[in-house]
Amino acid sequence: MPELDAPNIRQLELFKEMDGTHFDALMRASYVQNFPPQLELISEGDPSDFLHVVVSGCVELFSSWNGRESTLAVIRPVSTFILAASIRNGPYLMSARTLEKSRIILIPSQDVQAVFDKDPKFARAIVEELAQVCRNATKHTKDLKLRTALERLANYLLTQQKQAGNGSNFSIPIEKRHLASLLGMTPENLSRALKKLRAYGVLVDGQIIAISKQEELERLAKPNRLIDDASL
Repeated sequence: MPELDAPNIRQLELFKEMDGTHFDALMRASYVQNFPPQLELISEGDPSDFLHVVVSGCVELFSSWNGRESTLAVIRPVSTFILAASIRNGPYLMSARTLEKSRIILIPSQDVQAVFDKDPKFARAIVEELAQVCRNATKHTKDLKLRTALERLANYLLTQQKQAGNGSNFSIPIEKRHLASLLGMTPENLSRALKKLRAYGVLVDGQIIAISKQEELERLAKPNRLIDDASL
């Protein structure tokens, strides 16, 4: 793997505190590849050969069943995905494909497992990350089950606004069809929901969102830190 990628990986919480010798061993065993958009990286059900690290670009995690498909998460740099499968040596429960041209580092699962057994700080970091993944999945389930589609969309927009610096104008980071799937909606339902949000001061121009009635949108959304706060 090119040395210029290693510092970015080292700064991830997963690798930050681990022994330097063990980190170097993982990097020597790793591969780095550039992938074009809309390329399927892994398929659910396949063996988990690699832990993936997104260095640049964007990756969609999705699942398919009985002719239906749903977006489960969208991964941006610098972050890992499919950690649990790599540790358990189990099959992938999700598929993954690039949404943009992406640079991905692939760390062999057998090497990750070997270092897990040797390095207590790395093992603890893995437990911490898996715990956060579990908590995020719980929050996402609560969002889907406890809120209406309009409330889910309103809270998503408020979260994106916060991440963009709390300005009144910001951009949606993914295509609307992926956003609809992520929120448990059809593209048609998303379009209707965006139109309904006009009454709450939400204007849409392509990927750009403008919010003119902040308090009214927040009253509709009723944001809840136990669902919406990514730091918990």
